[in-house]
Amino acid sequence: MSTVIYPSPIFGPIHSRRLGISLGINLMPSDGKICTFNCIYCECGFNEDFRPKKRRPTREEVAKGLEEKLKEMHAEGVHPDVLTFAGNGEPTGHPDFAGIIDDTITLRDRYCPKAKVSVLSNSTFIDRPKVHDALMKVDNNILKLDTVDPLYINNVDRPTYPTYDVRKIIEGILSFKGHAIIQTMFMHGTFSYRTAEGLDTTINVSNTDERYVKPWLDAVKEIAPEEVMVYTIDRETPDHDLQKATHEELDSIRDRVIALGIPCTASY
Repeated sequence: MSTVIYPSPIFGPIHSRRLGISLGINLMPSDGKICTFNCIYCECGFNEDFRPKKRRPTREEVAKGLEEKLKEMHAEGVHPDVLTFAGNGEPTGHPDFAGIIDDTITLRDRYCPKAKVSVLSNSTFIDRPKVHDALMKVDNNILKLDTVDPLYINNVDRPTYPTYDVRKIIEGILSFKGHAIIQTMFMHGTFSYRTAEGLDTTINVSNTDERYVKPWLDAVKEIAPEEVMVYTIDRETPDHDLQKATHEELDSIRDRVIALGIPCTASY
């Protein structure tokens, strides 16, 4: 079982397949996970296995930790390509997310003005005005959209609240008027679980065929984001029956996005 629980509030820098030298900002507790999704492929494991006992870092703690790390990196002659909000859960759920974004932009401008500020989000709080406004300020507003199939989302991303509606998520992404980067996981494999009735069930979670790709492409075309990132499993997952999408599959999907006139990268 995967147990990658990141330090908080700052971790790295690490090398990101998609973003370069990335200094991570984790707004979750350092001992567990808080997320509105419970994805079967999450490197931080299942939510129920990593319930935190500590609190989230405060806005002041985040700013202090980030400034100290940026000073240290500057002294060593190392400069991040990106400051990335990620970690053990959904960053936009932090009650002071908007203020933390303002602080981060100020510190970025002071210590590493060429670095970009990125937020990796599952899109569940983008309807909140303060979250929306904050995401409009960042360089890379990276929003998850694995498919537009509700059953697949319930089986794979597993939203933790019953009112999740992918159509409302798409409408929320549309409200950024193009200032968004769509991030989508493609994979193969099966996932086994026990239902509330006590029945053992196994489902196919492959999403690289036309049943899933074509409606997703239609949504991408409608959203018209500034970029799309397609990727596959790279680290250990809590369910071990998951498999990578192939290079050929990702390249084919990437090329179909590019054919829509939208830049797209594929990470294997």
